Amino acid sequence: MGVLGPSQSGTPTWLSRQRTACRARAYTAAGVRCTPRSHSFTVTMLVPPEMMAAQSKLVYQMNKYYNERVANRKAQITKTIHEVCRIVQDVLKEVELQEPRFISSLTDYNGRFDGLEVVSPHEFEIVIYLNQMGVLNFVDDGSLPGCAVLKLSDGRKRSMSLWVEFITASGYLSARKIRSRFQTLVAQACDKCSYRDCVKMIAETTEVKLRIRERYIVQITPAFKCAGLWPRSAAHWPLPAIPWPHPNIVAEVKTEGFDLLSKECLALQGKNSAMEGDAWVLSFFEAENRLLQGGCRRKCLSILKTIRDRHLDLPGNPVTCYHMKTLLLYECEKHPREHEWDEVAIGDRINGIFLQLISSLQCRRCPHYFLPHVDLFKGKSPTALENAAKQVWRLTREMLTNSRAFEKL
Repeated sequence: MGVLGPSQSGTPTWLSRQRTACRARAYTAAGVRCTPRSHSFTVTMLVPPEMMAAQSKLVYQMNKYYNERVANRKAQITKTIHEVCRIVQDVLKEVELQEPRFISSLTDYNGRFDGLEVVSPHEFEIVIYLNQMGVLNFVDDGSLPGCAVLKLSDGRKRSMSLWVEFITASGYLSARKIRSRFQTLVAQACDKCSYRDCVKMIAETTEVKLRIRERYIVQITPAFKCAGLWPRSAAHWPLPAIPWPHPNIVAEVKTEGFDLLSKECLALQGKNSAMEGDAWVLSFFEAENRLLQGGCRRKCLSILKTIRDRHLDLPGNPVTCYHMKTLLLYECEKHPREHEWDEVAIGDRINGIFLQLISSLQCRRCPHYFLPHVDLFKGKSPTALENAAKQVWRLTREMLTNSRAFEKL
């Protein structure tokens, strides 16, 4: 804002007023509001309403969507989690009575459960951490994409292992053998627990899966926590040319480590690997969550998950919440500065992620963030991916062209 007045060099007052009037008309024609003030006028730049309001409208729409649709999803999931975890805790209590080596680590910390992941509003995965990995070495030589093995550090120490009967002749701790034993124990516990009328084991799978109240599916996965280690297959991270994340956060993430899960590995299916049954799946769940702290990254993820659940829950399950989380991490690398994750930028970030999702679906490849040689679309049918690409494009086009798109999403 500025004040333009008559010349102070002796210009006649009438001429000064005429010049002022002419300038006022010129500014008005150019989109500037001019307010007369004696022989001068105040200049206020006028941004076209559609341009000035577009960003604030989008922020308003996003906040409204978050406070209504996202908040409703979170509330429903929180309610479901407490119901599901109460039942699973009872089942695991029975397991522990039968086999003390399987100690439940499913604990409520002020409403949050350690080791619980929301796959969808009706599907959850609960990780049960096992004790005493002591005499076993972590081996990650790249021969098992997305996986690693645990091998006896010394054959003479076999009897010292808490899990001695699950160690193969070659000295590997078999993930499948442990899971098979755990599955038997959980099946027996389901028949004995106080919730036996509403919890059933899902058959025809090597995973430990429960169906609760005929509405929810819970996978319970035995795991080892590997703190202070970082796998060789993820040694390239973080990329040297990218300033995100901050070195302090990188150090924190690597110190926290990762998990080894006893579950089927899609990356090994069809390879006929002799090690497939012994391999443990690498999981970076906690590391990913740590990286998404700060700015509106978590808020962005919640919005992406809500859109996915409402519009991309398609046949064949081509797009999961984990795909959304992965693409969000890549978007963090593309936009490494903190101001790029302010509220005013959240619409641009979501549009960017959806455009990347279209590209990934069309290429039929979605690399894991920490393990880029692992394709998260492996096992998905080409038809399902193609149909998903079309649906994502429809959603993206609506978001890019309609300022009120989030009212319908």
